[in-house]
Amino acid sequence: MTTSSAYTPTRQISPWRENLRLVLSYALLFLIALIFLYPFVLAISTSFKTLPEINERPVALIPQTFTLEGYQRMFSLNVGRWALNSLLIATIVTISNVLFAALAGYALTRIAFPGSRFVFLAIIGTMMIPGIVQLIPMFIVLKSLNMIDSYSGLIVPKMVTAFGIFLMAQFFEAIPREIEEAARIDGANRFRTFFQVVLPLARPAIVALVIFSFQGSWNEFMHPLIVITTNQDLYTLPLGLAFLRGGLGQNLQWNALLAGSMLTTLPMALIFLFFQRYFIEGISYSGVKG
Repeated sequence: MTTSSAYTPTRQISPWRENLRLVLSYALLFLIALIFLYPFVLAISTSFKTLPEINERPVALIPQTFTLEGYQRMFSLNVGRWALNSLLIATIVTISNVLFAALAGYALTRIAFPGSRFVFLAIIGTMMIPGIVQLIPMFIVLKSLNMIDSYSGLIVPKMVTAFGIFLMAQFFEAIPREIEEAARIDGANRFRTFFQVVLPLARPAIVALVIFSFQGSWNEFMHPLIVITTNQDLYTLPLGLAFLRGGLGQNLQWNALLAGSMLTTLPMALIFLFFQRYFIEGISYSGVKG
């Protein structure tokens, strides 16, 4: 008795075709990277140009005359104060958002109470409301609380976000409950278990939330726009640069404006560069990836 087996020959790809495909792939990726990086590099270069050179050679990447007059003008236009405001607000908002979101996320996933599922769904539901819809009600509430033109109006409404609670809750769901049970057997109460056992395990999600919160607060424009009406000393950096762009009209000092833009962009780029590994881990573990 003979048995026959079907044999399907595998198609061999020649080495030169594989190398050609690899070279073309890297060339395409390099071209795409250049397309995305060119505006950013041009903005950096323009911030070091003189105003006449900006008018004569607006798209040149290398300045003919390297100057810091744009940065000097930037700080003479109160941009330094705006940057300090942005840093202060972003720092406080980030710390408070991490703390309150972690506490709320842990309570919703580990503490059983009537209506906990409904509360969690209601929090997630607020993420579906467009931010522009909330501007007028937010202004009315803050005005009634005398929080217009104040740091409290800039900070308090942003101290905890629905996305932060959702992110931390999804991560806590992935932590085995046996770890907490072992801590309770050793005599740890609920708060000690949370701060000394669970929270250190949530470091990837915390780092991701720190980046999201700091970036969102640092780049926030609409909320400071409705909160700050008269006191320009309370402007944040995006709000101040926007009014600077509109206030100077045709006499806009492009090197100063782009120097301020670099001050807005570089902190976020550095934070993501140094913490991108934890950021990616937090996204992959939290379930946000879908």
